[in-house]
Amino acid sequence: MSDSDLQALVTTLTLSGVTTLVLLVLGTPLAWWLARTRQRWSVAVEAVVALPLVLPPTVLGFYMLVALGPLGPIGGTLESFGLHHLAFSFTGLVVASTLYSLPFMVQPLKDAFGAVGTRVLDAAATLRAGPWDRFFSVVLPLARRGFLTAITLTFAHTVGEFGVVLMVGGNIPGETRVLSIAIYDHAEAMDYASAHVLAGGLLATSFALLLAVYAFNRLYPAAHP
Repeated sequence: MSDSDLQALVTTLTLSGVTTLVLLVLGTPLAWWLARTRQRWSVAVEAVVALPLVLPPTVLGFYMLVALGPLGPIGGTLESFGLHHLAFSFTGLVVASTLYSLPFMVQPLKDAFGAVGTRVLDAAATLRAGPWDRFFSVVLPLARRGFLTAITLTFAHTVGEFGVVLMVGGNIPGETRVLSIAIYDHAEAMDYASAHVLAGGLLATSFALLLAVYAFNRLYPAAHP
């Protein structure tokens, strides 16, 4: 593996880790709200969250590039304050990856929270457990499978991103060049040996992550409230 590929590996793992942490913080309350709310317009929110599942990555990447660029609402606002726009930057990749991987975090958490039910929470409330206490001492243990699935899928999905990261970040070595783009570069240059090394590594990693999730779920069945 060349130094350039090693840089792409580091960039990929960093991007996936940061994106997963950001979505864990932002996606948990959103999934909890979607699982508990009875507002009619929550259906529209749920559809927006799931949109990256069916939207072509280049479409989302294009609109993110426009929004984060110097003439876009986000990039233009940053530049008006003397800051640099986010297009073709690692921060821009994090923003785009967060949106693109949103359903992979929210959907498993929403299903896990929905399975908790209200009976066990009502029982905890009768014992004078506050909302935060009920969430951390009751909901989180019961939803542990959902958290493991969400974290694993989000991380693995971000590792394999191509269209979005290419549109928003381009192909800047050491900053926005990730493994999927490196594989494309090797294949385009007819360097199939290097492409096989990277592609095989991603394949093995993705399989290992999914195998770990299924094995955990098999060993530790869902806790029933």
